[in-house]
Order: sequence, then C-alpha cells, then structure tokens
Amino acid sequence: MYTQIFKEILLDMDHGQQAIQDLVTFCQEKYKGNKKELKIIDEFQRTYEPALAIWWYTRQCFTYKMLNRALRTLDGDIIIRMGFYLCDVHRQIEDLHSRQIDQYHGKTFPLYRGQGLLMADFEKITKNKGGLLSFNNFLSTSKNRNISLGFAKDALDTIDTVGVLFQMTIDPTESSTPFASIRELSDFAQEDEILFSMHTVFRIGEVRKIDKKSPLYEVDLKLTPDDDQQLRQLTKSIAKETSGSTGWHRMGKLLLKIGQFDKAEELYNTLLEQASNDSDKAHIYHMLGMMKHSKGKYQEAISSYEKYLKIKRKTLPEHHPSLANTYNNIGLAYNNTGDYLKALEFYETAQKIQEKALPPNHPDLAGSYNNIGQVYNNMGDYSKALEFYEKAHKIKENALPPNHPYWALSYNNIGAACSNMGDYSKALDFYEKALKIREKALPPNHPDFAQSYNNIGAAWNNMGDYSKALDFYEKALKIREKALPPNHPDLASSYSCIGAVYNTMGDYSKALEFHEKAHKIREKALPPNHPDLATSYAWIGA
Repeated sequence: MYTQIFKEILLDMDHGQQAIQDLVTFCQEKYKGNKKELKIIDEFQRTYEPALAIWWYTRQCFTYKMLNRALRTLDGDIIIRMGFYLCDVHRQIEDLHSRQIDQYHGKTFPLYRGQGLLMADFEKITKNKGGLLSFNNFLSTSKNRNISLGFAKDALDTIDTVGVLFQMTIDPTESSTPFASIRELSDFAQEDEILFSMHTVFRIGEVRKIDKKSPLYEVDLKLTPDDDQQLRQLTKSIAKETSGSTGWHRMGKLLLKIGQFDKAEELYNTLLEQASNDSDKAHIYHMLGMMKHSKGKYQEAISSYEKYLKIKRKTLPEHHPSLANTYNNIGLAYNNTGDYLKALEFYETAQKIQEKALPPNHPDLAGSYNNIGQVYNNMGDYSKALEFYEKAHKIKENALPPNHPYWALSYNNIGAACSNMGDYSKALDFYEKALKIREKALPPNHPDFAQSYNNIGAAWNNMGDYSKALDFYEKALKIREKALPPNHPDLASSYSCIGAVYNTMGDYSKALEFHEKAHKIREKALPPNHPDLATSYAWIGA
C-alpha cells in the first residue's frame, strides 16, 4: 500500500537533471573504496538517460540492489533519492506494455519466478490459499522455467530460507499493472524476462513440493486485477490524509505516516528554506511540530506550533475552526511533558471550537474526545476517560474503513482504561485487536508496533505471566531501539517496564540496570517535575 502511494506521489513530481547528480554523489559516498562499483557509478553519471532505465535495472549493480532493497524495506530516504529513476523504469514499462499488448491476443500464458523466501513468509503463503499476494517492488519474471528454477535452487544456500518456484498464469486482459518483455533492452537477454511494474497482485493457488526428493516448492499464482476491498479503502484513506499542495508536501506527510521522522525533518527544513509566503511557512511549522513531537522533542514541538499560530493569527481570529487541530497538538505535547492541566486547557479549547463549527459526528471531534480521555486517564479519572474514548470511537465508526490505523489507537485507549480499572483480560482483548489492525495497516518496523507490544506486555504482567510480559516488552524495545532517537521517552518507558518485570521475578541487579537506563533518558528528555521521573526514583530506591 505505501509503495503504491510513494509511486503516485513520485510520478506527480518534477525530477530535474540535479536529481541524477544528487544520486550519484550519494552513491559515490556509499560505495567509497569499492572501485568496481564506483566505476559503474561514473558510467551512470556520464551515460544515463530515461531510455536506458530498464537496461540499468537489469544490470547487476547499485541501481537494482538499492532500489529493490528500498522498496522492500520502505526506506523513504533511498526511494526519494531514486525517485526519478523509479519513475523512468515505470514509464518505460508502461510504454513497452502499450506497444506489446496486442501480440498476446488476449490469451493467457505462463511465467516463472524463482527466489528464496524466509520460512515465516513461506508459511504465510501456505496458510493463505485463495488469498492475495502483492509484490510491492518491480517484479522480474521469465518465460524460461529452467532459468527460474536455477534462482530457486540458489536460495537453498541461505539459512532459514525456502527455495520457491512461482508458476504464474497471466491473463493480459486482467492486469491492472503494466508489464513488458524486456529481452531487447535487458543486460541479460538470455533470461527472456518479463518485467512488471510495482504493486502486482496475484491470487494464491496450490503449494506443493516440486518432487518428493527436492527441498524446493512450487506455488501457483494467477494474475488478478482484484485487490482486497478493505485494503483499497485504506489506501484511498491514507492517500487522502497525505494530500498536499505539492508532491514534496505530500511526501513529507507520507514520511511522517510511516515513522521516518529524520527524513521528514530534513525534507521540511529544506521546504522551509524555500518557502516564499506565510501560508507555506505556517504549514511547514505545523508539520515540523508533528515531526518534533514524534521524536519526543515536546518543547520544540510546542515552539513550532506557536510559530504556526503566530502567522495564522495575523489573518484569523483566536477561535477560528482551522486552529483547533493545532490547539489539540499543543495539548498533546503538554500531556507528554506531564503538564496535564495545561494539556486539558488546550484540548478543551479545541473541543469548544469544533463543537460550534462542526456537525456532531465530525471525525475531528473524535480526535478531541480521544485526547481529553487520555488526560483524564493520566490524571487517574478512568471512568471519565472511558466515557470520552467511547464517544470518540462512536463517531469514527461511520467515518473510517475498519482497518484504518486510527482504530488501533482507539482500541489501545479503551484497553488502557479497562486496565486501569482492573479488568486486565478485557484490556488484553482490546490491545490484541489494536495489534491485528496495525499488522494490516502499517509497515513492519513502525514505532506504533512497539506501543502495542508494550501494552500487551503490561496486560500479561498484570495477570501474573511475567515471562510472557518480558517477551512482549523486549519486542517493543527492539523496535524502539531501531526506530527512535536514543533519548526518546518511549525508550525509557520500555526500559522501565522490563526493569519492573525483573524486579517482580527477583532479579534485582538486572532490574536496577534497566531502571537506571530509563532514569538516564528521563533526566535528559523530561521536565524535572514529570511523573515518570518520580517513578524512576521510586524504582531505583526500591
């Protein structure tokens, strides 16, 4: 889904000659000391043009390796740097497709692809017969079964990997993704390659061993224009949420959405330097506030939001409806610094504006109710918190597709209220619902997964299953260590939770080690009167 939105945004942007030079400079730094690759990068700089995009894609060098890895891991930085190239490959496939499509005469034909799959990914396919399989990167296939079989065999040398031969049935009238024979353009003409653009969808058929003695498997796939209806709805919803006045503004929103905060900050700072009017500057300050908040820099977030308000108040009254969202965001930052009364003040300002300006079932009102619920939860008024969470949930039921990331937030909040009222098994149910939605809606290492794992860990901890709690807390920590800056308060939360479990299990030296890590971060990241600092002092004292 996210690669699809990346593609749509990139295709809508202008990529000048400077984009090629920027990629070359980046690659020269990345491959410094690698004489072979540097020679190829120099050749790319001298000879590249859009008509050679596919030839460069089929060449075993930095272009193929970097682009496919970036699409597979959703690396926003590399996808943006290679944006011009991604567009050139897509457009060349599109052009070839329009010229070649008549030669198929509407008849189905077979294609093959051999590759290795991680055991976990292979098991998902075997359990999903009749379901859909989407390839989010460019998809290389061959008319030659034996060549593809060779690639499947090569995968057997890798641990925890299954060698798979995909046997694909292609109905050219059914494809919603362009594909083309690239034999005449490929660096490996003997592979008889058909290349599909991004986001090709197949229906999964039979899965079987190639023969009794072989460790290789065959998987039947059938090209389909179908897509999961809920996924399509979600893609439309996310695309709407990442709308903007230019491709670069849309890209910034998408980077925030997928949790790539450093790249978002870099992009918005560049846009701020280029902004020529107050309207653009205000929007960028607002987005920088969201980005700073996501990185745990709450005071900097408040500062950015106040810059936005300063510009907007030149032309708008204090309680204009368009300012409500920013009052909510400032409230959220104060909530995270532990100043709950100040947070409530901003949330209620936003709520009053919205209740006057919007219909009673507007989604923005749900956001305000959710935020107010969170403050009451933090202040210990759990029944009041639950009342606001349920008001928010009711509004959103009719406004969003069922697998939208918002539902995960809503279920987590209701779960937290249940937990605080002592109903831990009910809390666990809501936390697991939240996790299931995130598994469908978010890229694999998104920071929000850590929140789900942490909450599930807390539920098991409260129910006395400490080894299970520790398992989930460690999953959360693993994601946060990868996704967040080293002094983010959420990291401190993970260390504190793990320390608490070790303390309960009687491993006091291990507990102290984790609580001291949490305390060290909190001293740097939080104001001196924050409740979490008091928690750290209490644990270290214990």
